[in-house]
Amino acid sequence: MRLIFRSSSSRFWFWLLVVLSLAMLVADRYWSGMERVRSALTVLTAPLQWVVDTPNQLWSLADKTLADREQLQAENTRLRSQMLVLERQAQKMAAITAENVRLRELLNASQRVDEKVLLADLIGVNPNPFQLQVVLNKGSQDGVFLGQPVLDAGGIMGQVIEVGPYTSRVLMITDASHAIPVQINRNGLRFIAFGEGVPGVLSLEHVQDTADIQEGDLLISSGLGGRFPYGYPVGVVTSVVHDPGEPFALVKVKPSAQLDRSRHVLLLFGNEPATQESLNAPLAPGQTQPEPVDARTAPAKKDASP
Repeated sequence: MRLIFRSSSSRFWFWLLVVLSLAMLVADRYWSGMERVRSALTVLTAPLQWVVDTPNQLWSLADKTLADREQLQAENTRLRSQMLVLERQAQKMAAITAENVRLRELLNASQRVDEKVLLADLIGVNPNPFQLQVVLNKGSQDGVFLGQPVLDAGGIMGQVIEVGPYTSRVLMITDASHAIPVQINRNGLRFIAFGEGVPGVLSLEHVQDTADIQEGDLLISSGLGGRFPYGYPVGVVTSVVHDPGEPFALVKVKPSAQLDRSRHVLLLFGNEPATQESLNAPLAPGQTQPEPVDARTAPAKKDASP
């Protein structure tokens, strides 16, 4: 074992320190002036304590800084995730709010009409750009029939051209093969509005150059033909072009219905064919479909009883 205090000088300093320590313990116990000495020693040793404690403080600061950085990164990640979730919920709430507005508009529209109506949702769009058609989630099981008028909160959208048990296909009024009788709400002039095959555009044909029609006129369904009820908005005149070399004016109309936006529509009842149920009813073997009979011109049946 290696001795710490091998030389005589080392032993001297050792015993000197021991004696001083004992003397200080006795003085601290019985001498009141030791309090001032302790204060002075504290001032003298403060720089030494600060130097000794500096590495520990630096380590604590570095550890705290790293921990705070990791905590901030984790908190930022969590807050970013929460922000994305809240943004998604806000977008959903905006969509729900807009949908509620549309439903309220449809409800108000259904309250303004006299006919019976059925609310339907748009579930499909014809991908053919030359056929402006949509698919609804209502069919013959819900009472939908061929030729049934369809409208949204703005006005007439089209008519049913194909009916399945649970779905139906609607031809839009802007389709190139569609035409609807209309009249100017301001003065009652009647015309035929044809589809242009382009979403959002209708045209009036055979409009006399001297006809009283102008931009901003509201066109409503005239009820002629018995397909569309009278008085429903069809569109608003957007342009009237008078060509001196042509006998008719060129009139363009913007549909009142939101053809490319509406997801909820109304199916109108009240103009069903009188034999609709009989046409849809299955026939017995050997039975033929009866022809429609006009009660005003049909001859009276003879009484077969004796």
